Amino acid sequence: MNAIGEAIGELCKAILPINEEFYLGNSKSSVAICTLSSIDLLKNFANSKILNEISIVGRLLSENKGIDSIIKYVNKNPQVNSIIVCGKEVWGHKSGHSLFELHKNGVDQNNKIINSTSPDPYLTVSKSEIKYFQENIKLVNMINQTDFKLILEQI
Repeated sequence: MNAIGEAIGELCKAILPINEEFYLGNSKSSVAICTLSSIDLLKNFANSKILNEISIVGRLLSENKGIDSIIKYVNKNPQVNSIIVCGKEVWGHKSGHSLFELHKNGVDQNNKIINSTSPDPYLTVSKSEIKYFQENIKLVNMINQTDFKLILEQI
């Protein structure tokens, strides 16, 4: 990321701090939930009994560090085999779109997500971690779906 982009990111953290990133649930569950930019949806999951039935629920705000975190999580938690991607897409970053493009196409020689339209889709995770994600994780596309009850039906 360039210096201007990093400065803007730090400014956003100071002006609009976002404390809730993820909540851990049942470590034996095979399902993870990604609520993209929807904090209300994240809180619904965190305050619901369903948290006992899912491995983790979290937001995905960036097409780089956020996706790196997801890839690392699923590699360290092999019981997870499905991620429901729901909530509002992150305006400008399109992190949900990039996650699906990574799953479908992988990365190029510079670790850039192939076919991503995000502004900075460069990852730091290894190619073997990405391959594991592609081969072992099913993504359920519910991008822009914010109806908690409809999402629960997918679990």
